[in-house]
Amino acid sequence: MLGLTGTEKRPLGLKWRSSVWFVTLVVGNGIATDLLVYSIIIPVVPFQLEKLGYSNVSGRTGWLLFAYSAGLSVSTPVVAHLSEIYRSRWWPMMFGLFALIGSNVMFMEAPNYWVMVIARIFQSVSSSAVWVVGLALLRDTTPEQKIGRQLGLALSSISIGFVIAPPIGGALYDHFGFRAPFIFGIICAAVEGFGRSLVIERRDALKWGHDPAAELTGNQSGNQEKSARSTDSATRNTNSAGQDRPSPTDPVSAPPISATGEPEDTSRSSPVTAQPNVHLGPLQVLLALSKSSRALASVLNIFIYGMVFVGLDPTLPLRLQSTWNFNPGRVGWAYVASGVPPIFSSPLTGWYIDRHGTAWMTPLSLLLSLPWWLVLIVRWHVALFIASFAVANFFMAGVVSALTAELAAVARTIPGIGFAHVFGAFNFAYGIGSGVGPLLSGQIYDHVRQGWVAVCSITASAVFVATIVSFCYIGERPLIKRVLHFKAQRREAIEPSAFA
Repeated sequence: MLGLTGTEKRPLGLKWRSSVWFVTLVVGNGIATDLLVYSIIIPVVPFQLEKLGYSNVSGRTGWLLFAYSAGLSVSTPVVAHLSEIYRSRWWPMMFGLFALIGSNVMFMEAPNYWVMVIARIFQSVSSSAVWVVGLALLRDTTPEQKIGRQLGLALSSISIGFVIAPPIGGALYDHFGFRAPFIFGIICAAVEGFGRSLVIERRDALKWGHDPAAELTGNQSGNQEKSARSTDSATRNTNSAGQDRPSPTDPVSAPPISATGEPEDTSRSSPVTAQPNVHLGPLQVLLALSKSSRALASVLNIFIYGMVFVGLDPTLPLRLQSTWNFNPGRVGWAYVASGVPPIFSSPLTGWYIDRHGTAWMTPLSLLLSLPWWLVLIVRWHVALFIASFAVANFFMAGVVSALTAELAAVARTIPGIGFAHVFGAFNFAYGIGSGVGPLLSGQIYDHVRQGWVAVCSITASAVFVATIVSFCYIGERPLIKRVLHFKAQRREAIEPSAFA
């Protein structure tokens, strides 16, 4: 960690290495790389399992995806808890990088199916580091009024990873064999890891009189002097156990930065945000979040998003193969054509929610995606199929930045809940959903007569449930409260005129 001892020098490139934009780039690149490594084998594994003589290929592919998601759900609470306890983002992200590379080597050299399963579980640990710690690092660095935009930009890399991975994986598999996609993933992870190693956390930058959050608010000079003064006192404040007390230089406990560059007075906007510093265990975190209807609604919607977004992965390649005779390379290009539009939806929704909140955007995005999951049932032309898949994914991808911003807002209202906690809840719910979705769709596709119709119908039903939940509970003033308030106002306006 960086300090202010007489023998230590100011880090080279402190400003740009700790800046909001560089952190956004690193976190987004980490998410893209994680999903590239995850999805590069999606068009490859079903064909490889067939080549190795396995039966029930769709179901086995679903179990591989389930293994990843199960590991994600188990490792996420641990990673989130440790990140908040030790208040470090850099080390967990670097550990996740080595786990990612190691899991790729294990899968590539797996002698049988069960070693593949173990490799996928190991990979899920690296994903926890990127999604939980990376998003918490971005939230630590970014001022409150810009968080929607920066989260949207970082999360747009979800679609980038999914878009570029399948065609690359299919082409490498066709030309160089099974190991080629994994070698490519390892190279990408190594390059991306270099960017992670350069990041300087905001709490360390503050020790050198530089606040990266203030750069976006235009009052860096005023904050530098305050940061230096608060750092001097923070280095002297230790408790009897020898641990640092939370200080104004610690981004986990420091107040958000306002539009003027000053620490934001959150007590004026919400009486519960000026909180004592509380450390909660994993079970206490779950109990605290369960008392918030906004948190529960967000977690449920993230579960549904994970189930829908990943649920078609075991069945989509087989559907394209059986209906339009696609090979792995063509399946990859189908993912490209349907995955480009969602790249733009997260930044757009992030920009919107910074100005108008999450109450409108979340149910609207879900509602607009709903009919397109049913259009996928139509067996007419591959162009309609790919276009429908692209539109459905465009609106579904817009939900992610809204839900992460919603969870970040919830974190500010519950004592003891940090950003790693709420993003851990995000990852936990996504892990369960992304495990249930592929497993369910793979088994249905293999064992139901009209398997594809059933899979698409279940997907549309899940999106409908998410829309209703968002309408009732998402946002500081959910849409249902606004509708009821509007009806009450109209009724009050009509009743006096009726007696006149």
